[in-house]
Amino acid sequence: MTTLRLGDIAPDFQQDSTQGSIQFHKWLGDSWGVLFSHPADFTPVCTTELGYTAKLADEFARRNVKVAALSIDPLDSHQKWVADIEDTQQASVGFPIIADADRKVATLYDMIHPNASLTATVRSVFVIDPAKKVRLTITYPASTGRNFDEILRVIDSLQLTDGYSVATPVNWKDGEDVIIVPSLTDPDTLKQKFPNGWRTLRPYLRYVAQPNKAR
Repeated sequence: MTTLRLGDIAPDFQQDSTQGSIQFHKWLGDSWGVLFSHPADFTPVCTTELGYTAKLADEFARRNVKVAALSIDPLDSHQKWVADIEDTQQASVGFPIIADADRKVATLYDMIHPNASLTATVRSVFVIDPAKKVRLTITYPASTGRNFDEILRVIDSLQLTDGYSVATPVNWKDGEDVIIVPSLTDPDTLKQKFPNGWRTLRPYLRYVAQPNKAR
């Protein structure tokens, strides 16, 4: 099995889910996507993750992101689990949970790590752009819940840096200053792209206000 790397095309698949059969690439359409796996249904950490993700529905929609969860349990188990999630987390699960009982998707995305578990999927996260390219991968151990605020932060960074000649510094959050990419050195181009100026700490370290935020 070849591990997916950044820039690879996310494998397409067709699989049943709590919202019907999904042809993954067609379902994504022109949206960004987050695909994240769970070790099993009716597990406590996963239940909190899915509930919190459901509460972030407006945040994902604002960023043009579709979310899909997955575990290797069958569809009827997922459907029963959704009721538990909604009851215990006070959230409506409006995204699909993919049933991967045959482990087809888990295999395509290398979600089973034998040295951690021979059967359960680890907590994998894949952020996929509208061109179906993998832009982020994160793998957590089964015992640790994921930080979905961080996933949103990375999506903000990816969408920003795709459109402007900038990178985001350590612990950056949407609205904060960013860094001009070192490859941009032409003075006229710099003035055109950043007409309000920038701060130069070193020739390679130049801060500028986030370009897509009005100041």
